[in-house]
This record gives sequence, C-alpha cells and structure tokens, in this order.
Amino acid sequence: MKTCLILFLLCCWVVTTFAQQQKANDGLLLEYYQNQRFADALDYLKNLYPEPLTDLKILSSLAYTSQMAGKLADADAYYQRIYEKDSSSIALLCSLGNINVRRGNNAKALIYYKKILLRDSTNFNVDKQLAMLSQNMGNFPSTVTYLQKANILNPIDPDVASDLATIYINLKVYPRADTVVNKALAADTANLLLLRDKAIINYRLEKFPQTIAICTKLLQQGEGTSDVINMLGVSNFMVKDYKDCIATFETMEGNKTATETSYYYTAMSYKALEDQQKAILYFNKAINEAISSNVDSYYSEMGDSYEKIHRLKNAVTAYQKSLLYNTKPVITYYVLANLYDSELKNKASAIKYYKKYIKTRPPETQKNYVEYAKKRLNELAH
Repeated sequence: MKTCLILFLLCCWVVTTFAQQQKANDGLLLEYYQNQRFADALDYLKNLYPEPLTDLKILSSLAYTSQMAGKLADADAYYQRIYEKDSSSIALLCSLGNINVRRGNNAKALIYYKKILLRDSTNFNVDKQLAMLSQNMGNFPSTVTYLQKANILNPIDPDVASDLATIYINLKVYPRADTVVNKALAADTANLLLLRDKAIINYRLEKFPQTIAICTKLLQQGEGTSDVINMLGVSNFMVKDYKDCIATFETMEGNKTATETSYYYTAMSYKALEDQQKAILYFNKAINEAISSNVDSYYSEMGDSYEKIHRLKNAVTAYQKSLLYNTKPVITYYVLANLYDSELKNKASAIKYYKKYIKTRPPETQKNYVEYAKKRLNELAH
C-alpha cells in the first residue's frame, strides 16, 4: 500500500512538472489578447498549467490575465504568491496597488505604492496615485503633498495640474494656482480642463476681460456649463457690456437653469440700460428664486409649534410670515382668525382674518371651516 502511494505521488509530480515545462501557444494567446478574450486566455493558461504552480513567469501570466479578465480576487491571489517569493519588483507592487484600487481597498493600495516610493522616490505615476488615494481617504494634507510632488516631477500633466490648481483655488491662493495652470497650459493650449481652471482664476482675480475671452472660447468648444455661463455673464456686466450680459444669461433662462445671480445681473443690466420695467421684472424673478418654495410651510409649521406651547404672539408672527411668502395656503387665514378669536380675544383681528379666509373662496374640502367662519363673523358683528 505504501509502495502504491509513493508511485501515485511520483506520477503526479511528473505530470505537474511536465505541464509546467509545456510552452504556451503564443499565437493563440496573442489572438485572445488582441480580441479582448481574456477569460478564454485565462481558461487556456489554467488548463495548460494546472496547480500546484511554482514558476514565477507562469504565475505572472495568470495574474495579469486574471486582472484583465476582471477576476481581481484571483489576480490578487496570484500576485501575492509572487510577492511572497520576490517583494522587490516595482512592477509587481504597481500591479498589487492597482488591483486594490479597483477593489476599493484604498488603505492596502496605499501600502504598496508607498513601498514603491522607498525604491523609487521620483516616480511621478506613484505620487499621482498616492494623491488620489489620499483624497479618497479624506487625508487632505497628504493629498496636497503628493500632488505638489507629482507636479514638480511633471508640471505639464493636465490632471495633476488641474487637481492641484483646484485646491489652491479653494484655498484662495490664486497666484499659486495661476502658476500651476500656466505651466501646464503652455504645453497644451487647447486643454479645456485647464482653460476652465484659468477662467476661474481670472474671474476670482477680477480679470474680467481675460475671463470673457476664455469663457467665450470654452463656449465655442461646447463647454456651456452653468459655471462658465455665469462667469461670462457677470464679467460682461463688470466691463459694462450690459447687452452681452443679458444675452448670456438668457441662455440659462432658456434651458431652465437660471439662478438668483443670473436674474439679478440681468435686472441690473436692464436698469443700467434704463429699461426699468424689465429691471423690475427680473428683480422679482431674483427674489422668487432666492426664496424656497417651501418657506411658507416652514413658517406655518413653526406657528403651529408656537401655538402648541402657548406662545401665541410668536405663533401669530410665524403665521403672518407664512402669508408673506405664499397666500395660497388659505387655511392659514382661518388659523390666524381662530387664534385671535379664541385665544387672544382680539375681536377686530379675528373679524379681519375670517373675512380674508372667506374671500379666498376655500375649496370644498374646507366646507366646515367656511361655515364656522361665517357663523363667527355673524356672532362677532353683534
């Protein structure tokens, strides 16, 4: 029995060894790779090289193909087996870092990329990845540090330049943001991402003619975002080009993206052009845009809360503010009338609000309230 077992294990070893010595069909593999058939390539390699595997080149092929086939857990396992035998390869550390990024394990990816920096402290791509990972993990100081280092190593990379400039813009360090963007733009003058950053910097530095020039260029390239249109419209107003300001903001009104700001500057432009009727129209639009459509209900609910704790004067004030923002919820007139009538014993105000309530012609669902209001008006009149 013991002899049979030894013979069986010996046969298994011979078969495995022979399999690992087999050469893959390079032509077939190339066809799989070129046609993006990575799953087929993986199946082919697994059949050609069955476990247990010890050859690092074969493990590397399986790891790479698994990664390309989207089988990240398998790829990670293969790479880990290689890492246990050789932890010095930068390419291997990059692969492990990349896989963990794709699997959402930012903390683990960070470890592998930091190990690369210990071997290669001037690796631009690694600093760029570390900046991204630090941002994902909410580590702002590290994000800035790695972006600054990456930008020094490669100042013309548009992604790094834009990310770093955005941070400087948010920190209101506009001259530093401008320096970063200018270097990258010198290498790619048509980069829309960098042009947008440059427009923001010019706008914040109140360089309005330059802002107009860049925003116009962005619009011509189809970059008609609300931010770009807003910067262009305001800049037109600041240089007293009121007609262009109005025309610019009309595009926002036309596509239903107008804001309080766009209405305000449109109104101010009409006022400067002495078209007071349109100025008033747009000032009203600005006011309406500035006020939440729900503010009346907020005040109404606040009034109800005040009433429940018997702070009646505060309740009255809240209800009245509710009516300032919207007179459509007519029940508020009834609530005020009833409050003045039953709690505050203010006959004149009760009559005033009962009349207002009835005058609004409340819906049929409020029939009982209407009848009570009419009844109380009759009683209070005597």
